[in-house]
Amino acid sequence: MQDRIRIPCIFTIFGGTGDLTRRKLIPALYNMSVDGLLPDEFMVVCVGRKPLSTQEYRDSLLASVTSHSCYPVRTDIWEWLKERIHYFRMNLPDPDGYSSLKARLDDLDEKAGTQGNRLFYLAVAPSLFEPVILNLHRNRMVTNHGSWQRVVIEKPFGRDLKSAAFLNSVIESVFPPENIFRIDHYLGKEMLRNLMVIRFGNAVFESIWNSRYIDNIQITAAETEGVENRSGYYESSGALRDMLQNHLLQLLALVAMEPPISLDYRSIRDEKVKFLRSLLKMDDEAFRGHVIRGQYGEALLDGGKTVRAYRQEAGIDPESNTETFIALGIQAGNFRWGGMPFYLRTGKRLPKKTTYVVLEFKSMPEILYFKEYSGMQPNLLEIRIQPEEGVSFSFNAKKPGPGNEINTVKMDYCHSCDYENNTPESYERLIADALRNDQTLFTSWEEIEASWSFVDSIARSWEKETVSFPNYIPGTWGPTASDELLARYRHHWWNL
Repeated sequence: MQDRIRIPCIFTIFGGTGDLTRRKLIPALYNMSVDGLLPDEFMVVCVGRKPLSTQEYRDSLLASVTSHSCYPVRTDIWEWLKERIHYFRMNLPDPDGYSSLKARLDDLDEKAGTQGNRLFYLAVAPSLFEPVILNLHRNRMVTNHGSWQRVVIEKPFGRDLKSAAFLNSVIESVFPPENIFRIDHYLGKEMLRNLMVIRFGNAVFESIWNSRYIDNIQITAAETEGVENRSGYYESSGALRDMLQNHLLQLLALVAMEPPISLDYRSIRDEKVKFLRSLLKMDDEAFRGHVIRGQYGEALLDGGKTVRAYRQEAGIDPESNTETFIALGIQAGNFRWGGMPFYLRTGKRLPKKTTYVVLEFKSMPEILYFKEYSGMQPNLLEIRIQPEEGVSFSFNAKKPGPGNEINTVKMDYCHSCDYENNTPESYERLIADALRNDQTLFTSWEEIEASWSFVDSIARSWEKETVSFPNYIPGTWGPTASDELLARYRHHWWNL
């Protein structure tokens, strides 16, 4: 259980009628209310274009809280939170509405005693980041004199390094760097926080957390759904920009960084940046052999249901070459990991919705005693991030009986089983940290810069080659070239 937040604030959400607000942010605030985290001096102002009164808006949120909260709805707690939620209708690109918004926030501030503290959350399309930020500045809504104003920005943070750098310069011209929270909800997941304790808090792991003992490290982030209602965004981003640039590279940096001198956000950030900068760039020929992209086609599933190909989805160009799958094998040019491969993959329409990390340790040599035995497997450390959270370690043991057969034995820790309904959801954790001014689980500009530098090199390489899509069937683990990538080095994907 987190400590109660004793910091008065108005939490202002731009994009108040959007999917993110209804499915994640408001349910997260309700969960925080159940846990007793929010202060009494707390207000929520949701800004949107729809013609709704505050009462109509409040009433419309109950279904979202009922569907997406991890707790049953308690009338007393919902009434407490509901009375703190206000709706403000405004066209976000229109600069004329911001003076009225400021007056509304000032009025609520005086009534609720929030002391001028504001947390602005940009749950809007990336095209609106710049106008919202600049209009807040022009209307003197970001002063940081005698109070604080912070901003939370959802991904994607730019489309490439150039656009990301421009956006960052706009934001930092209004908000000081310490008040900018670039959110990646993967970093709020409890198992990622636990990852550092598992690694740095156990000598048995940290002493062998290097290429002398580990054969390869794999990270998988799989989705069963297709593009759904995100065609406009996804067609311009693809798996490369939607998942690799942020989620996968952030996971990789946490797994592979050097031990920080402390667990404060600056120390962790510095080590993540060092690792991301150590990733070896590849020339075009190397990219063709080590980076695989895919796009799902049409399939007839069991039960007779037809799954449409990506190119058949609503809003998608019928000749689109946007990738819905990417797999790559990369290396880092540092002492700890030099020569050892990292395998990353993500995709849509895969067999399971799951995110996990697998550390495959080097196999024992087949000499002497072990030549008489069958079934020897490498040791695996499996870190499951979602949907089930936990850690497993696999090792070899002799199967009982007179034969010489080896069994793989697994020590398993199910985090979500032991702490059901007591593990904070990622958005709860991240909102609480933004209110407390803790940037540990947020992404710094230096990390984004290093990630885009690496991803841009892949995008430039792809521009020089043609691609044959679609090239994998929904319900499979992606194109066959993904398996061939690992087989080339006598490895294979671990499908958990």
